[in-house]
Amino acid sequence: MTMRNYRWCAAIAAALLLAGCGGGAESGSGNDKAVALTKEQVRETLPDGEAMTGWKESARPTAVEMDKLYRSQACPIKDNAGCENSRFFGASTFRHDDSAATVTFLIIAYDSEQAAREAYDVLWDGHYAKRAGQRAKTFGIGPIGDERDARFGSLGFRGEPGAVTQTRVGTALLWTEAASAGKSSIDEDGVRDLATMLAKRTRQAQNGDAPSAALDG
Repeated sequence: MTMRNYRWCAAIAAALLLAGCGGGAESGSGNDKAVALTKEQVRETLPDGEAMTGWKESARPTAVEMDKLYRSQACPIKDNAGCENSRFFGASTFRHDDSAATVTFLIIAYDSEQAAREAYDVLWDGHYAKRAGQRAKTFGIGPIGDERDARFGSLGFRGEPGAVTQTRVGTALLWTEAASAGKSSIDEDGVRDLATMLAKRTRQAQNGDAPSAALDG
């Protein structure tokens, strides 16, 4: 059902909240062109209430150091494949009361661009591509990030929509997971806008700027 998908996303965000967002002044250690994000940059990259016009915050942006618990949540496949050389994990969740839609943003920050590239197919093929639900089909989200995939499907018995996007921006992998209790509450354009915003915010952080991209900007 649609709510089952939302509960899974919300559970991740809630678990991160329990750990606290810290602040961290860790320096990037990647040797590639793209900079490895710090914990604080991951938290700032996640969309907040200011960036999400028309949405209400269900779980505030939170980032934690990757450990055994969070590897099991971020990379829930055999031996937590895809989490190698990951440094931080972050999430934030929103709901739209008017449309009964929910969206969760997830970020895994790696220590290098190579590590993020190597994890991309492992996590998409092994887990995240399946999170769009039944009869999911691929759709285009435009030239965002360095790699990108998206699927739109059905998560409920009545055909309620669900969608997932995965994007790589330099040293980070990003996900946008959307679901709704209403058949027309989310669509490809809306999911595309959300994924694009997250990718822009990540690029801004990797460029050393304060993430400022928003749905209306």
